Amino acid sequence: MTPGDASGNSRRSFLKKTTIAGAAGVAGALGINSAAPSVLPEKMVFEENRSYWSRVLPPANPPLAKDLDVDVAVIGGGFTGLSAAYYVKKTQPNRSVALCEARRCGNGASGRNGAMMLNMTDDRFLQWNGDPEMDKRIYELTSDNIRRLQALFAEFGVDAEIEQNGALQVFNTKRDLEAGREFIEKIKPHGLPFEYWDRGKVRESIGTTVYEGGLLDPGSGQLHPGKLVALLKTAATSAGAQIFEGTAIAGVEEGESLRLTTGDGKTVRAKALILATNAYTSKLGYLRRAVAPFFDFVGITGPLSDAKLAATGWKKRIPFNDSRTEVFYLGLTRDQRIHIGGGLADYEFNNGLENPGHAGRRYAQLREELIRIYPTLKEEPFEICWSGAVDMSLDQTPSVGQIGKHGNVCYALGFSGHGVNLTSVFGRILADLVAGREQDWAWLPYLNRLPAYLPNEPFRWLGIRAATEYYRLTEFK
Repeated sequence: MTPGDASGNSRRSFLKKTTIAGAAGVAGALGINSAAPSVLPEKMVFEENRSYWSRVLPPANPPLAKDLDVDVAVIGGGFTGLSAAYYVKKTQPNRSVALCEARRCGNGASGRNGAMMLNMTDDRFLQWNGDPEMDKRIYELTSDNIRRLQALFAEFGVDAEIEQNGALQVFNTKRDLEAGREFIEKIKPHGLPFEYWDRGKVRESIGTTVYEGGLLDPGSGQLHPGKLVALLKTAATSAGAQIFEGTAIAGVEEGESLRLTTGDGKTVRAKALILATNAYTSKLGYLRRAVAPFFDFVGITGPLSDAKLAATGWKKRIPFNDSRTEVFYLGLTRDQRIHIGGGLADYEFNNGLENPGHAGRRYAQLREELIRIYPTLKEEPFEICWSGAVDMSLDQTPSVGQIGKHGNVCYALGFSGHGVNLTSVFGRILADLVAGREQDWAWLPYLNRLPAYLPNEPFRWLGIRAATEYYRLTEFK
């Protein structure tokens, strides 16, 4: 996530280059590529969330106990699914809504992320796209969503620890710094609020001296992901949505009336279906070409004393991420814990979602980076570490829309690191699509536009492996 093409590297360019290694093979062996989904069926895996955030996830509802007929079925109990269920009931109270979650709400990326609440989409955030008016409109859309989340807190009293102190992208190299300066000059006449910070101002705010400078979005911030799950679940339930946890959907039969089958043979019939499954979407046979699940890793310290926190120099609770291709991102919680995530991300063959066996090495790398940034934390161990899968698209664009022969299957995916805020924006859009208000979002460039094509296995794994090895040689010397 770097500012503009002048910096050379970003997760956008990273994923675009992942296909280079396999492109020639795809062209020469298209038959193998198209056959991969049937030859290599994906495993349905739902590993338990053991993150720090999961400690405050709301108690799980009982599983579906009998067959059910509803107007709208939602698969997935994360930010996307819970917000979609809430907005469907809020805007269409006469419609019945049932949400099915395989384990418990917040078990996936919604309960495992780095807690940064960023505006815009990753392909546009701090990127010069040559379309500043659209950038501004998307910024205002996501900024408005933060206000909506704060309004939900005021209505239901569930504190998700939303803090809008800004979010900072810091620069590892002078080249990235110069690209950031160029970006600010281009965007300045168009009214977007981004600020350029030199090394001194970065140090004054977050303490560390390892960065050349940074860009601040004063409208972004952070929150507590587990508590946001609790807030959205409370809102959806209060609006009248039924939520069934421990209810994995094993298959979907399309038609004018959809038939969902659970792993233990129960059925849910619905007039419309919302796929809020993100990194898990391909497991149900949908949108395999659109995203790939990447494992990110996070570690968090215990609560720091006032003296230990003061020694870091981190004076303002502003989260930040660096300008590497495989970014590191850090945040500071209200109870004075520092968490760091990112670094080397992993793709497991065939969209695998089982926790990588070498996770220990990734946690060690996070620890090394934390000490590099804040040497005074050398004696502070991580209290807990965890991993989770993020749905990454090839061009870092999200997508929301309708698919299926009858146009009654709606989806949203490809948030690529911006999901803490963007998921509930798209939850609202999904509710409008179900209501037939697609025209309200015709201006949005991500509506019914799938991300760039990702090849199937083995080309997907080969390309990603080649790209990651290249960047690790150049950026993690």
